[in-house]
Amino acid sequence: MKRHAGLILHPTSLPSPYGVGDLGAAARDWLAFLEAAGQRVWQVLPLHPIGPSGSPYTSPSAFARSPALLSPDDLVSDGWLRVRELPAAAPVGPVSWPSVLGSRHEVVQRVAPRVAQVVDLEGWARAEPWADAWALYAAIADVHGFDWARWPEPLARRDADALAAARDRFAVGRAHALATQWLFSQQWGRLREDARRRGIQLWGDLPIFVGHQSADVWAHPELFLLDDAGDPTVISGVPPDAFSPRGQRWGHPLYRIDAHAAEGYRWWINRIEALVSLVDCVRLDHFRGLAAMWEVPVDAEDAMGGRWVPGLGAGLLRALRERFGEIPMYAEDLGVITPDVEELRDQFGLRGMAVLQFAFGDEPDHRYLPHNHRAHQVVAPGTHDNDTIHGWYRGTDEMTRHRVRTYLHTDDADAPWAVLRAAWRSVADVVLVPAQDVLGLGSEARMNVPGEADGNWGWRLQPGATSPALAASLRREVADNGRWP
Repeated sequence: MKRHAGLILHPTSLPSPYGVGDLGAAARDWLAFLEAAGQRVWQVLPLHPIGPSGSPYTSPSAFARSPALLSPDDLVSDGWLRVRELPAAAPVGPVSWPSVLGSRHEVVQRVAPRVAQVVDLEGWARAEPWADAWALYAAIADVHGFDWARWPEPLARRDADALAAARDRFAVGRAHALATQWLFSQQWGRLREDARRRGIQLWGDLPIFVGHQSADVWAHPELFLLDDAGDPTVISGVPPDAFSPRGQRWGHPLYRIDAHAAEGYRWWINRIEALVSLVDCVRLDHFRGLAAMWEVPVDAEDAMGGRWVPGLGAGLLRALRERFGEIPMYAEDLGVITPDVEELRDQFGLRGMAVLQFAFGDEPDHRYLPHNHRAHQVVAPGTHDNDTIHGWYRGTDEMTRHRVRTYLHTDDADAPWAVLRAAWRSVADVVLVPAQDVLGLGSEARMNVPGEADGNWGWRLQPGATSPALAASLRREVADNGRWP
């Protein structure tokens, strides 16, 4: 790509009428806005089912796609749902995940039997290496809960006879899970075709770790550091950084490096193949975890007492390059970055990131300042883990604001937009800006606060916010800075 621009917005944030953004009309309107605004990339967050706190980064599957993203209106258009069966529409507000998940469950209960009657779901599942394990896990979890280590022991240990019996006992739930995934593939496929017609690439996001309460750890316990009961022996996290002075205790199980190498990284290759069947490029979350993972004791209250242990590293990336040629991903190389992380990134020719909110700290020549950017790089004013630009600028200290004003030759009123202009003017070939930032929104529109379990993943774009005037303004910015298709 040569000097392109894009926006970051998760589909759940779209102003769809049924409690959460979906893949229907609002998504198509968003693509039309991106085209009008001269944007050539739509960067999304993980498309997986959400975890207990609404986060897609602790999903019960590293492969499955979220049923919350199914458009009820499109299900009606496609003949799977009747108009009278539509969920109640509501004004666009923050996502209430319990309500949304309950509503989508009711929709799936209605449409899944209809899909199963006319679609060869088993044939579809055979072409998706992950689908069978996910469908059985999801069906069992509806009865026994998602914590598979607490299931009856034969099921938890995947005893062959117990699994065969479970296929019969949970046949209906398994078919519903497969139908949901098939429906997602249909709706996403149409959206991707629309994006292609408009010249817009869809970029996905790949969490580096997977949740313990997931189909993946249940189906492949040999690939993770678990004890005899199936529980993690150590868990993931990060040391103290710009987001958290005591580090972050994430809680995912860590990988058995030797086991992944012994199987030729097949699980990872399948995972990337599943994602690139949906998107054009992948953002590899927490790239530094490939060089080394922050190992936290299971009983630790925070991540302060962790230690660095080797990650999957060059072995994994070499296997991906052998499979894909040029690896279709860029590295979220943020956090505590040491020379080995940069060497690993550069060895495989991956774009890294520069985040402007981190550029104006104490270091007078910070590597994220625009004059230090590189062409082969992705620049963003912030990620989904940052505050919005307006919220950050208002909330930061006066010394940082002074550095912004001085470096960008701006004043307080224009400083947030000046930061965006600095991104678009950067030598970096790709600039991705959160939608909240081009809308000029404050901290109330923040997507996620790292280290806080509640109150995240709920922000919604309001109807009419993506106006023709805003599209024209963005179009001028990308044109003036040579970021034109």
